[in-house]
Amino acid sequence: MSVFVVVGAGPVGRETARLLAADGHEVRLVSRSGTAPGGSVVGIALDARDGQGLVRIGAGAEAIFMCAMPLYTRWPTDFPPIMEGVAAAADDLQARLIVLGNVYGYGSGAKSPLTSTAPLAPTSVKGNVRAAMWERALSANIPALEIRASDYLGNGAGSLFTLMTLPPLLAGRPAMVSGDLDALHAWTFTKDVARTLVAASRYRGEWGRAFLVPSQHASIRNLAVRFAELAGLPDPELQALSEEDLDALGRDDELMRELPEMAYLFRRPLILDASDTERVLGVSASSLDTMIDDTLRKD
Repeated sequence: MSVFVVVGAGPVGRETARLLAADGHEVRLVSRSGTAPGGSVVGIALDARDGQGLVRIGAGAEAIFMCAMPLYTRWPTDFPPIMEGVAAAADDLQARLIVLGNVYGYGSGAKSPLTSTAPLAPTSVKGNVRAAMWERALSANIPALEIRASDYLGNGAGSLFTLMTLPPLLAGRPAMVSGDLDALHAWTFTKDVARTLVAASRYRGEWGRAFLVPSQHASIRNLAVRFAELAGLPDPELQALSEEDLDALGRDDELMRELPEMAYLFRRPLILDASDTERVLGVSASSLDTMIDDTLRKD
């Protein structure tokens, strides 16, 4: 049995902790609220910026999973001190560090299909935040891996689709979408992210690298139609938003104000080639219907 610390109690952090505990490990789930998914997972209330606090509660830890997720509107201010606290604690504990990341750091010029070895070349504020987080992980004197996901689906998942498109779709109203409605896009299941994180903790190859989470690909239009079918609703009416529409929405909504800089992700195909993750870590993507069913699930 090993000791693991999971920082962040969102959908991915909770599922990661649950999977580790199911394997018989001692798991400490750290968040400001101290919540835990039940079972043998121990929930601990702590601000992850407190590196020394993490050192105290992480005694004996084999690895730390960095799954914390501040508000989308506060990434530039909140992510750096959280990453600093986690990386410093991992360094002091000499625990391996596994970081939950995403594809923002590859930038708007990245080729599709995207591979884990593509160079980071961020072209957005949030992309630069993500790239800096990975650089901080690499600067620690411990082995580090980053697990990079695309837009989330799953129960409790937060993504442009689940926050902006899905609520009106399920209410039978015109659903707002941004970008090319027919371009293939990678959708990542939160539970597949957790399975990839856990599999990465067992990786015995050379660390200091990234893995992409195996994902399913569907256009926004096809995804919306499938959501409607599985929810027993008629075909959705999709309202495509222009750049001007996004700018107008952002004038009155703080979250919408964050969307234009990342809109490039939906203007053309975004395909992930996670074949090395499937081959090396033994993780494959769940079916799209499984992702949708879980997203629609009501706790």
